[in-house]
Amino acid sequence: MITFFICVGVLIVGYYSYGLICERIFGIDRNRPTPAMEMADGVDYVPLPRWKSFLIQFLNIAGLGPIFGAVAGAMWGPVAFLWIVLGTLIAGGVHDYFSGMLSLRNQGKSFTEITGKYLGRPLMQVMRVLTLVLLIMVGTVFFVGPAQILAGLSGTGWMSVTVWSIIILCYYLLSTILPIDKVIGRFYPIFGAVFLTMTVALWVAMVYGGLPVPELSISTLGINQHIHPEKFPAFPMLFITIACGAVSGFHATQSPLIARCLQHEGQGRSVFYGTMVTEGVVAMIWAAVSMSFFGGIRELNVFMDERSGNAAMAVNEICTGLLGRLGGILAVIGVVVAPVTSGDTAFRSARLLLADIFNLGQRALKNRLLLAVPMFCLAYGISLMDFGVIWRYFAWTNQTLATVVLWTVTAYLINAGKNYWIALIPALFMTNVVVSYILIAPEGLSLPHGFSYSCGIAVGVGLLLYTFWYIYRKGKYVVSVDNR
Repeated sequence: MITFFICVGVLIVGYYSYGLICERIFGIDRNRPTPAMEMADGVDYVPLPRWKSFLIQFLNIAGLGPIFGAVAGAMWGPVAFLWIVLGTLIAGGVHDYFSGMLSLRNQGKSFTEITGKYLGRPLMQVMRVLTLVLLIMVGTVFFVGPAQILAGLSGTGWMSVTVWSIIILCYYLLSTILPIDKVIGRFYPIFGAVFLTMTVALWVAMVYGGLPVPELSISTLGINQHIHPEKFPAFPMLFITIACGAVSGFHATQSPLIARCLQHEGQGRSVFYGTMVTEGVVAMIWAAVSMSFFGGIRELNVFMDERSGNAAMAVNEICTGLLGRLGGILAVIGVVVAPVTSGDTAFRSARLLLADIFNLGQRALKNRLLLAVPMFCLAYGISLMDFGVIWRYFAWTNQTLATVVLWTVTAYLINAGKNYWIALIPALFMTNVVVSYILIAPEGLSLPHGFSYSCGIAVGVGLLLYTFWYIYRKGKYVVSVDNR
């Protein structure tokens, strides 16, 4: 368990060090009016206190990803710990902080519009489609998953997955069209307390139960412990599987919601970078519990393989096994709350994105219904597909979006004369990941691994050369971290 505690410690130290570096590079101005103060409309632009903004942002991004993704990622072994820590601090934290702050500086606009500003209108149109698809898929995944868990818990025939799906969708509709402080701002603090209580309870049970959490070492670092290592190589599969809890494009779709609620720019580091670090800790706990609860990594792999990779079954088994029936119910409720509080804001973000695209004001309720109702009909249709297929495509779309966001942040930093390396390095890495994945994966092209890796490297090198050419053309050479 030494590796686990070291990793959690690094995450906490990283918030106070690397997070501060991000803040200094961006160059905050505490006296600059925020969209919440200048554009308050009582619906989406509503000033909220820091603690409430933190909880809303955390619950927005902490859906099934840091739970289901960490459980599935644990199948590769302790190398998952390394990705969670490095991904959170160097990629995810940078991604979340700058996407949130750029939205804050641009009237709380969706990040698709910000992409158009820095990477051009053609890519903005691509981002609009990609983001809208991702948001609807997230909303779908995050009501199907909880519906499956609740149907299993209810134990009654009439409370089926379909019935629970309809109940959750009705809640989603209300949270999508009502002012943000009426449902989300009112209930999220309660949901947040339940979710964090569940996470802490599992951590305490793991520590005091003496579960044998595997240690990360040079020998385990080079071993793929997945039950199907040939079909699922650690690179790039692990980096797609653990998205939320490391780096996730979905977070950039949620940041504008809270960028419209912050009272000053000084709140950005805790609300954006801080929630990413908190999610990283959640992913660490679930990865560690998953590797140890079933008796080891091999046993986890057997359990997951026999159940077609259904992480919901593993979550239910872990919660009831570690915390007993009553504690297990509380824990499962927390697992249900997490995705529900991401699904509702996914649909809300999709509504705001469509409003930006069609330039349709959202003060009138009829305008909100006009955009929301067709989305829910489409989401219900998608939910009838196989959940495993939806999840895999969601994961790749999610990481592709994160890659584009990191390139957008890189372009912003170059044009602003700031240190662009902080975004360029993770952008290059994620480019290699998403290109390699779609070429290797069964749901992709299923091409040979060597060829796929070569293509990923080639695309990354090409974009790096273009970046250097762009910098040369602009005459910008930035090396100082404190350059503002």
